[in-house]
Formats: sequence, structure tokens, C-alpha cells
Amino acid sequence: MFERFTERARQVVTGAQQEARELRHGYIGTEHLLLAILGVPEDPAAAVLIEAGLDHEAARQAVRRLVGPGDDAAALAAIGVDLDAVREAVESAFGEGALDVRPEEEPKRRGWFRSGGSSVGRVPFTARAKKALELSLRESLRLKSGEIGVGHLLLGVLREGEGEGPAGRVLLDHGLDPGAVRQAVERTLG
Repeated sequence: MFERFTERARQVVTGAQQEARELRHGYIGTEHLLLAILGVPEDPAAAVLIEAGLDHEAARQAVRRLVGPGDDAAALAAIGVDLDAVREAVESAFGEGALDVRPEEEPKRRGWFRSGGSSVGRVPFTARAKKALELSLRESLRLKSGEIGVGHLLLGVLREGEGEGPAGRVLLDHGLDPGAVRQAVERTLG
């Protein structure tokens, strides 16, 4: 399927992986696809969202609010563990940097994150994101296009979520009507 993607659509898919890494999420969801689409503001499909008032930074903040941070500190804080206090206690007993992982000791597991924010291995797609990619192919076929572009990816994301998934929630929370966005994107695709 990816051989039918335009170069810019491929950039969006790899951009979604980068968005997930930067947010420290261990998966690529529709929200990351949406962020990556907004990361190419020169594309007509992204311009539809931007002109409607949803830019990359606003969407990123919305994703953080909806999904939360992907780091371990937030998860531990949710159950009452102060990671800074734990680190301080361990370092007072065993020396500064006792909890730091040396590069040669880093876990080689899929989806784990290094302290610098880069990922080890590939970040997996969620079922919703996979479905959105599949739907982008269907949208391309429906519109009789010979390739899958950024607009088709956005249509796939819109069709998959229909207001229920994280990307759909971002749109709705910004007062955007997914149906109206869909129509505007279809117009940009001709």
C-alpha cells in the first residue's frame, strides 16, 4: 500500500512516528497522524485545518490534554509516587547518577524510549491508526486518484474517528465539524 503514497504522504507517516517519539508515546495513533498532517502546512489538506483555526501547536496541546504525557514520571505521579523524591533518595545512598542508564545498558525492547527522546526500534501503530491508513486507500480509490496523498490520509483519519478517536476529539474540541472539514478537503482534492 505504501508504494501508492506520495512523497509528502510518506513524510506524514514518518512524521507521525516522530510526533509519537517527541510526546514520548509508545505507539502511533490517529492523533500523531493528525499532528504530522499539520506539520506540512503547505499541503492543501493541512491548510483546511489551519484556516479553520487548528494549527500544529494548538493540536499538540490538545493531544497532551487528551492523551497525557507518555513518560513514566506522569504514570507514577498518578499513583502517588514522586519520582524526583525516589531519585534523590537513591542518589543520596548510592551516589549521583546511580539511576542513569549507560548507553550500552539501554533496553533493546521495541517501543521503549531512551532518555534523550529517541526510540529504540519502531513505534507500533494503534488499530485506529492502521484503520485510518487503510481508509486513506479507500478514499483514494473512491475519489479515483492514482495515489494516496496527504488529503487522503486526513480523510482516512476523519472517517476512522468520526469524533470518537483522539484525532476526532481534537477537531471537535476546537469547534471543527468533521463533516465540513471532510467536504473542504475533498474540494482540495478535486
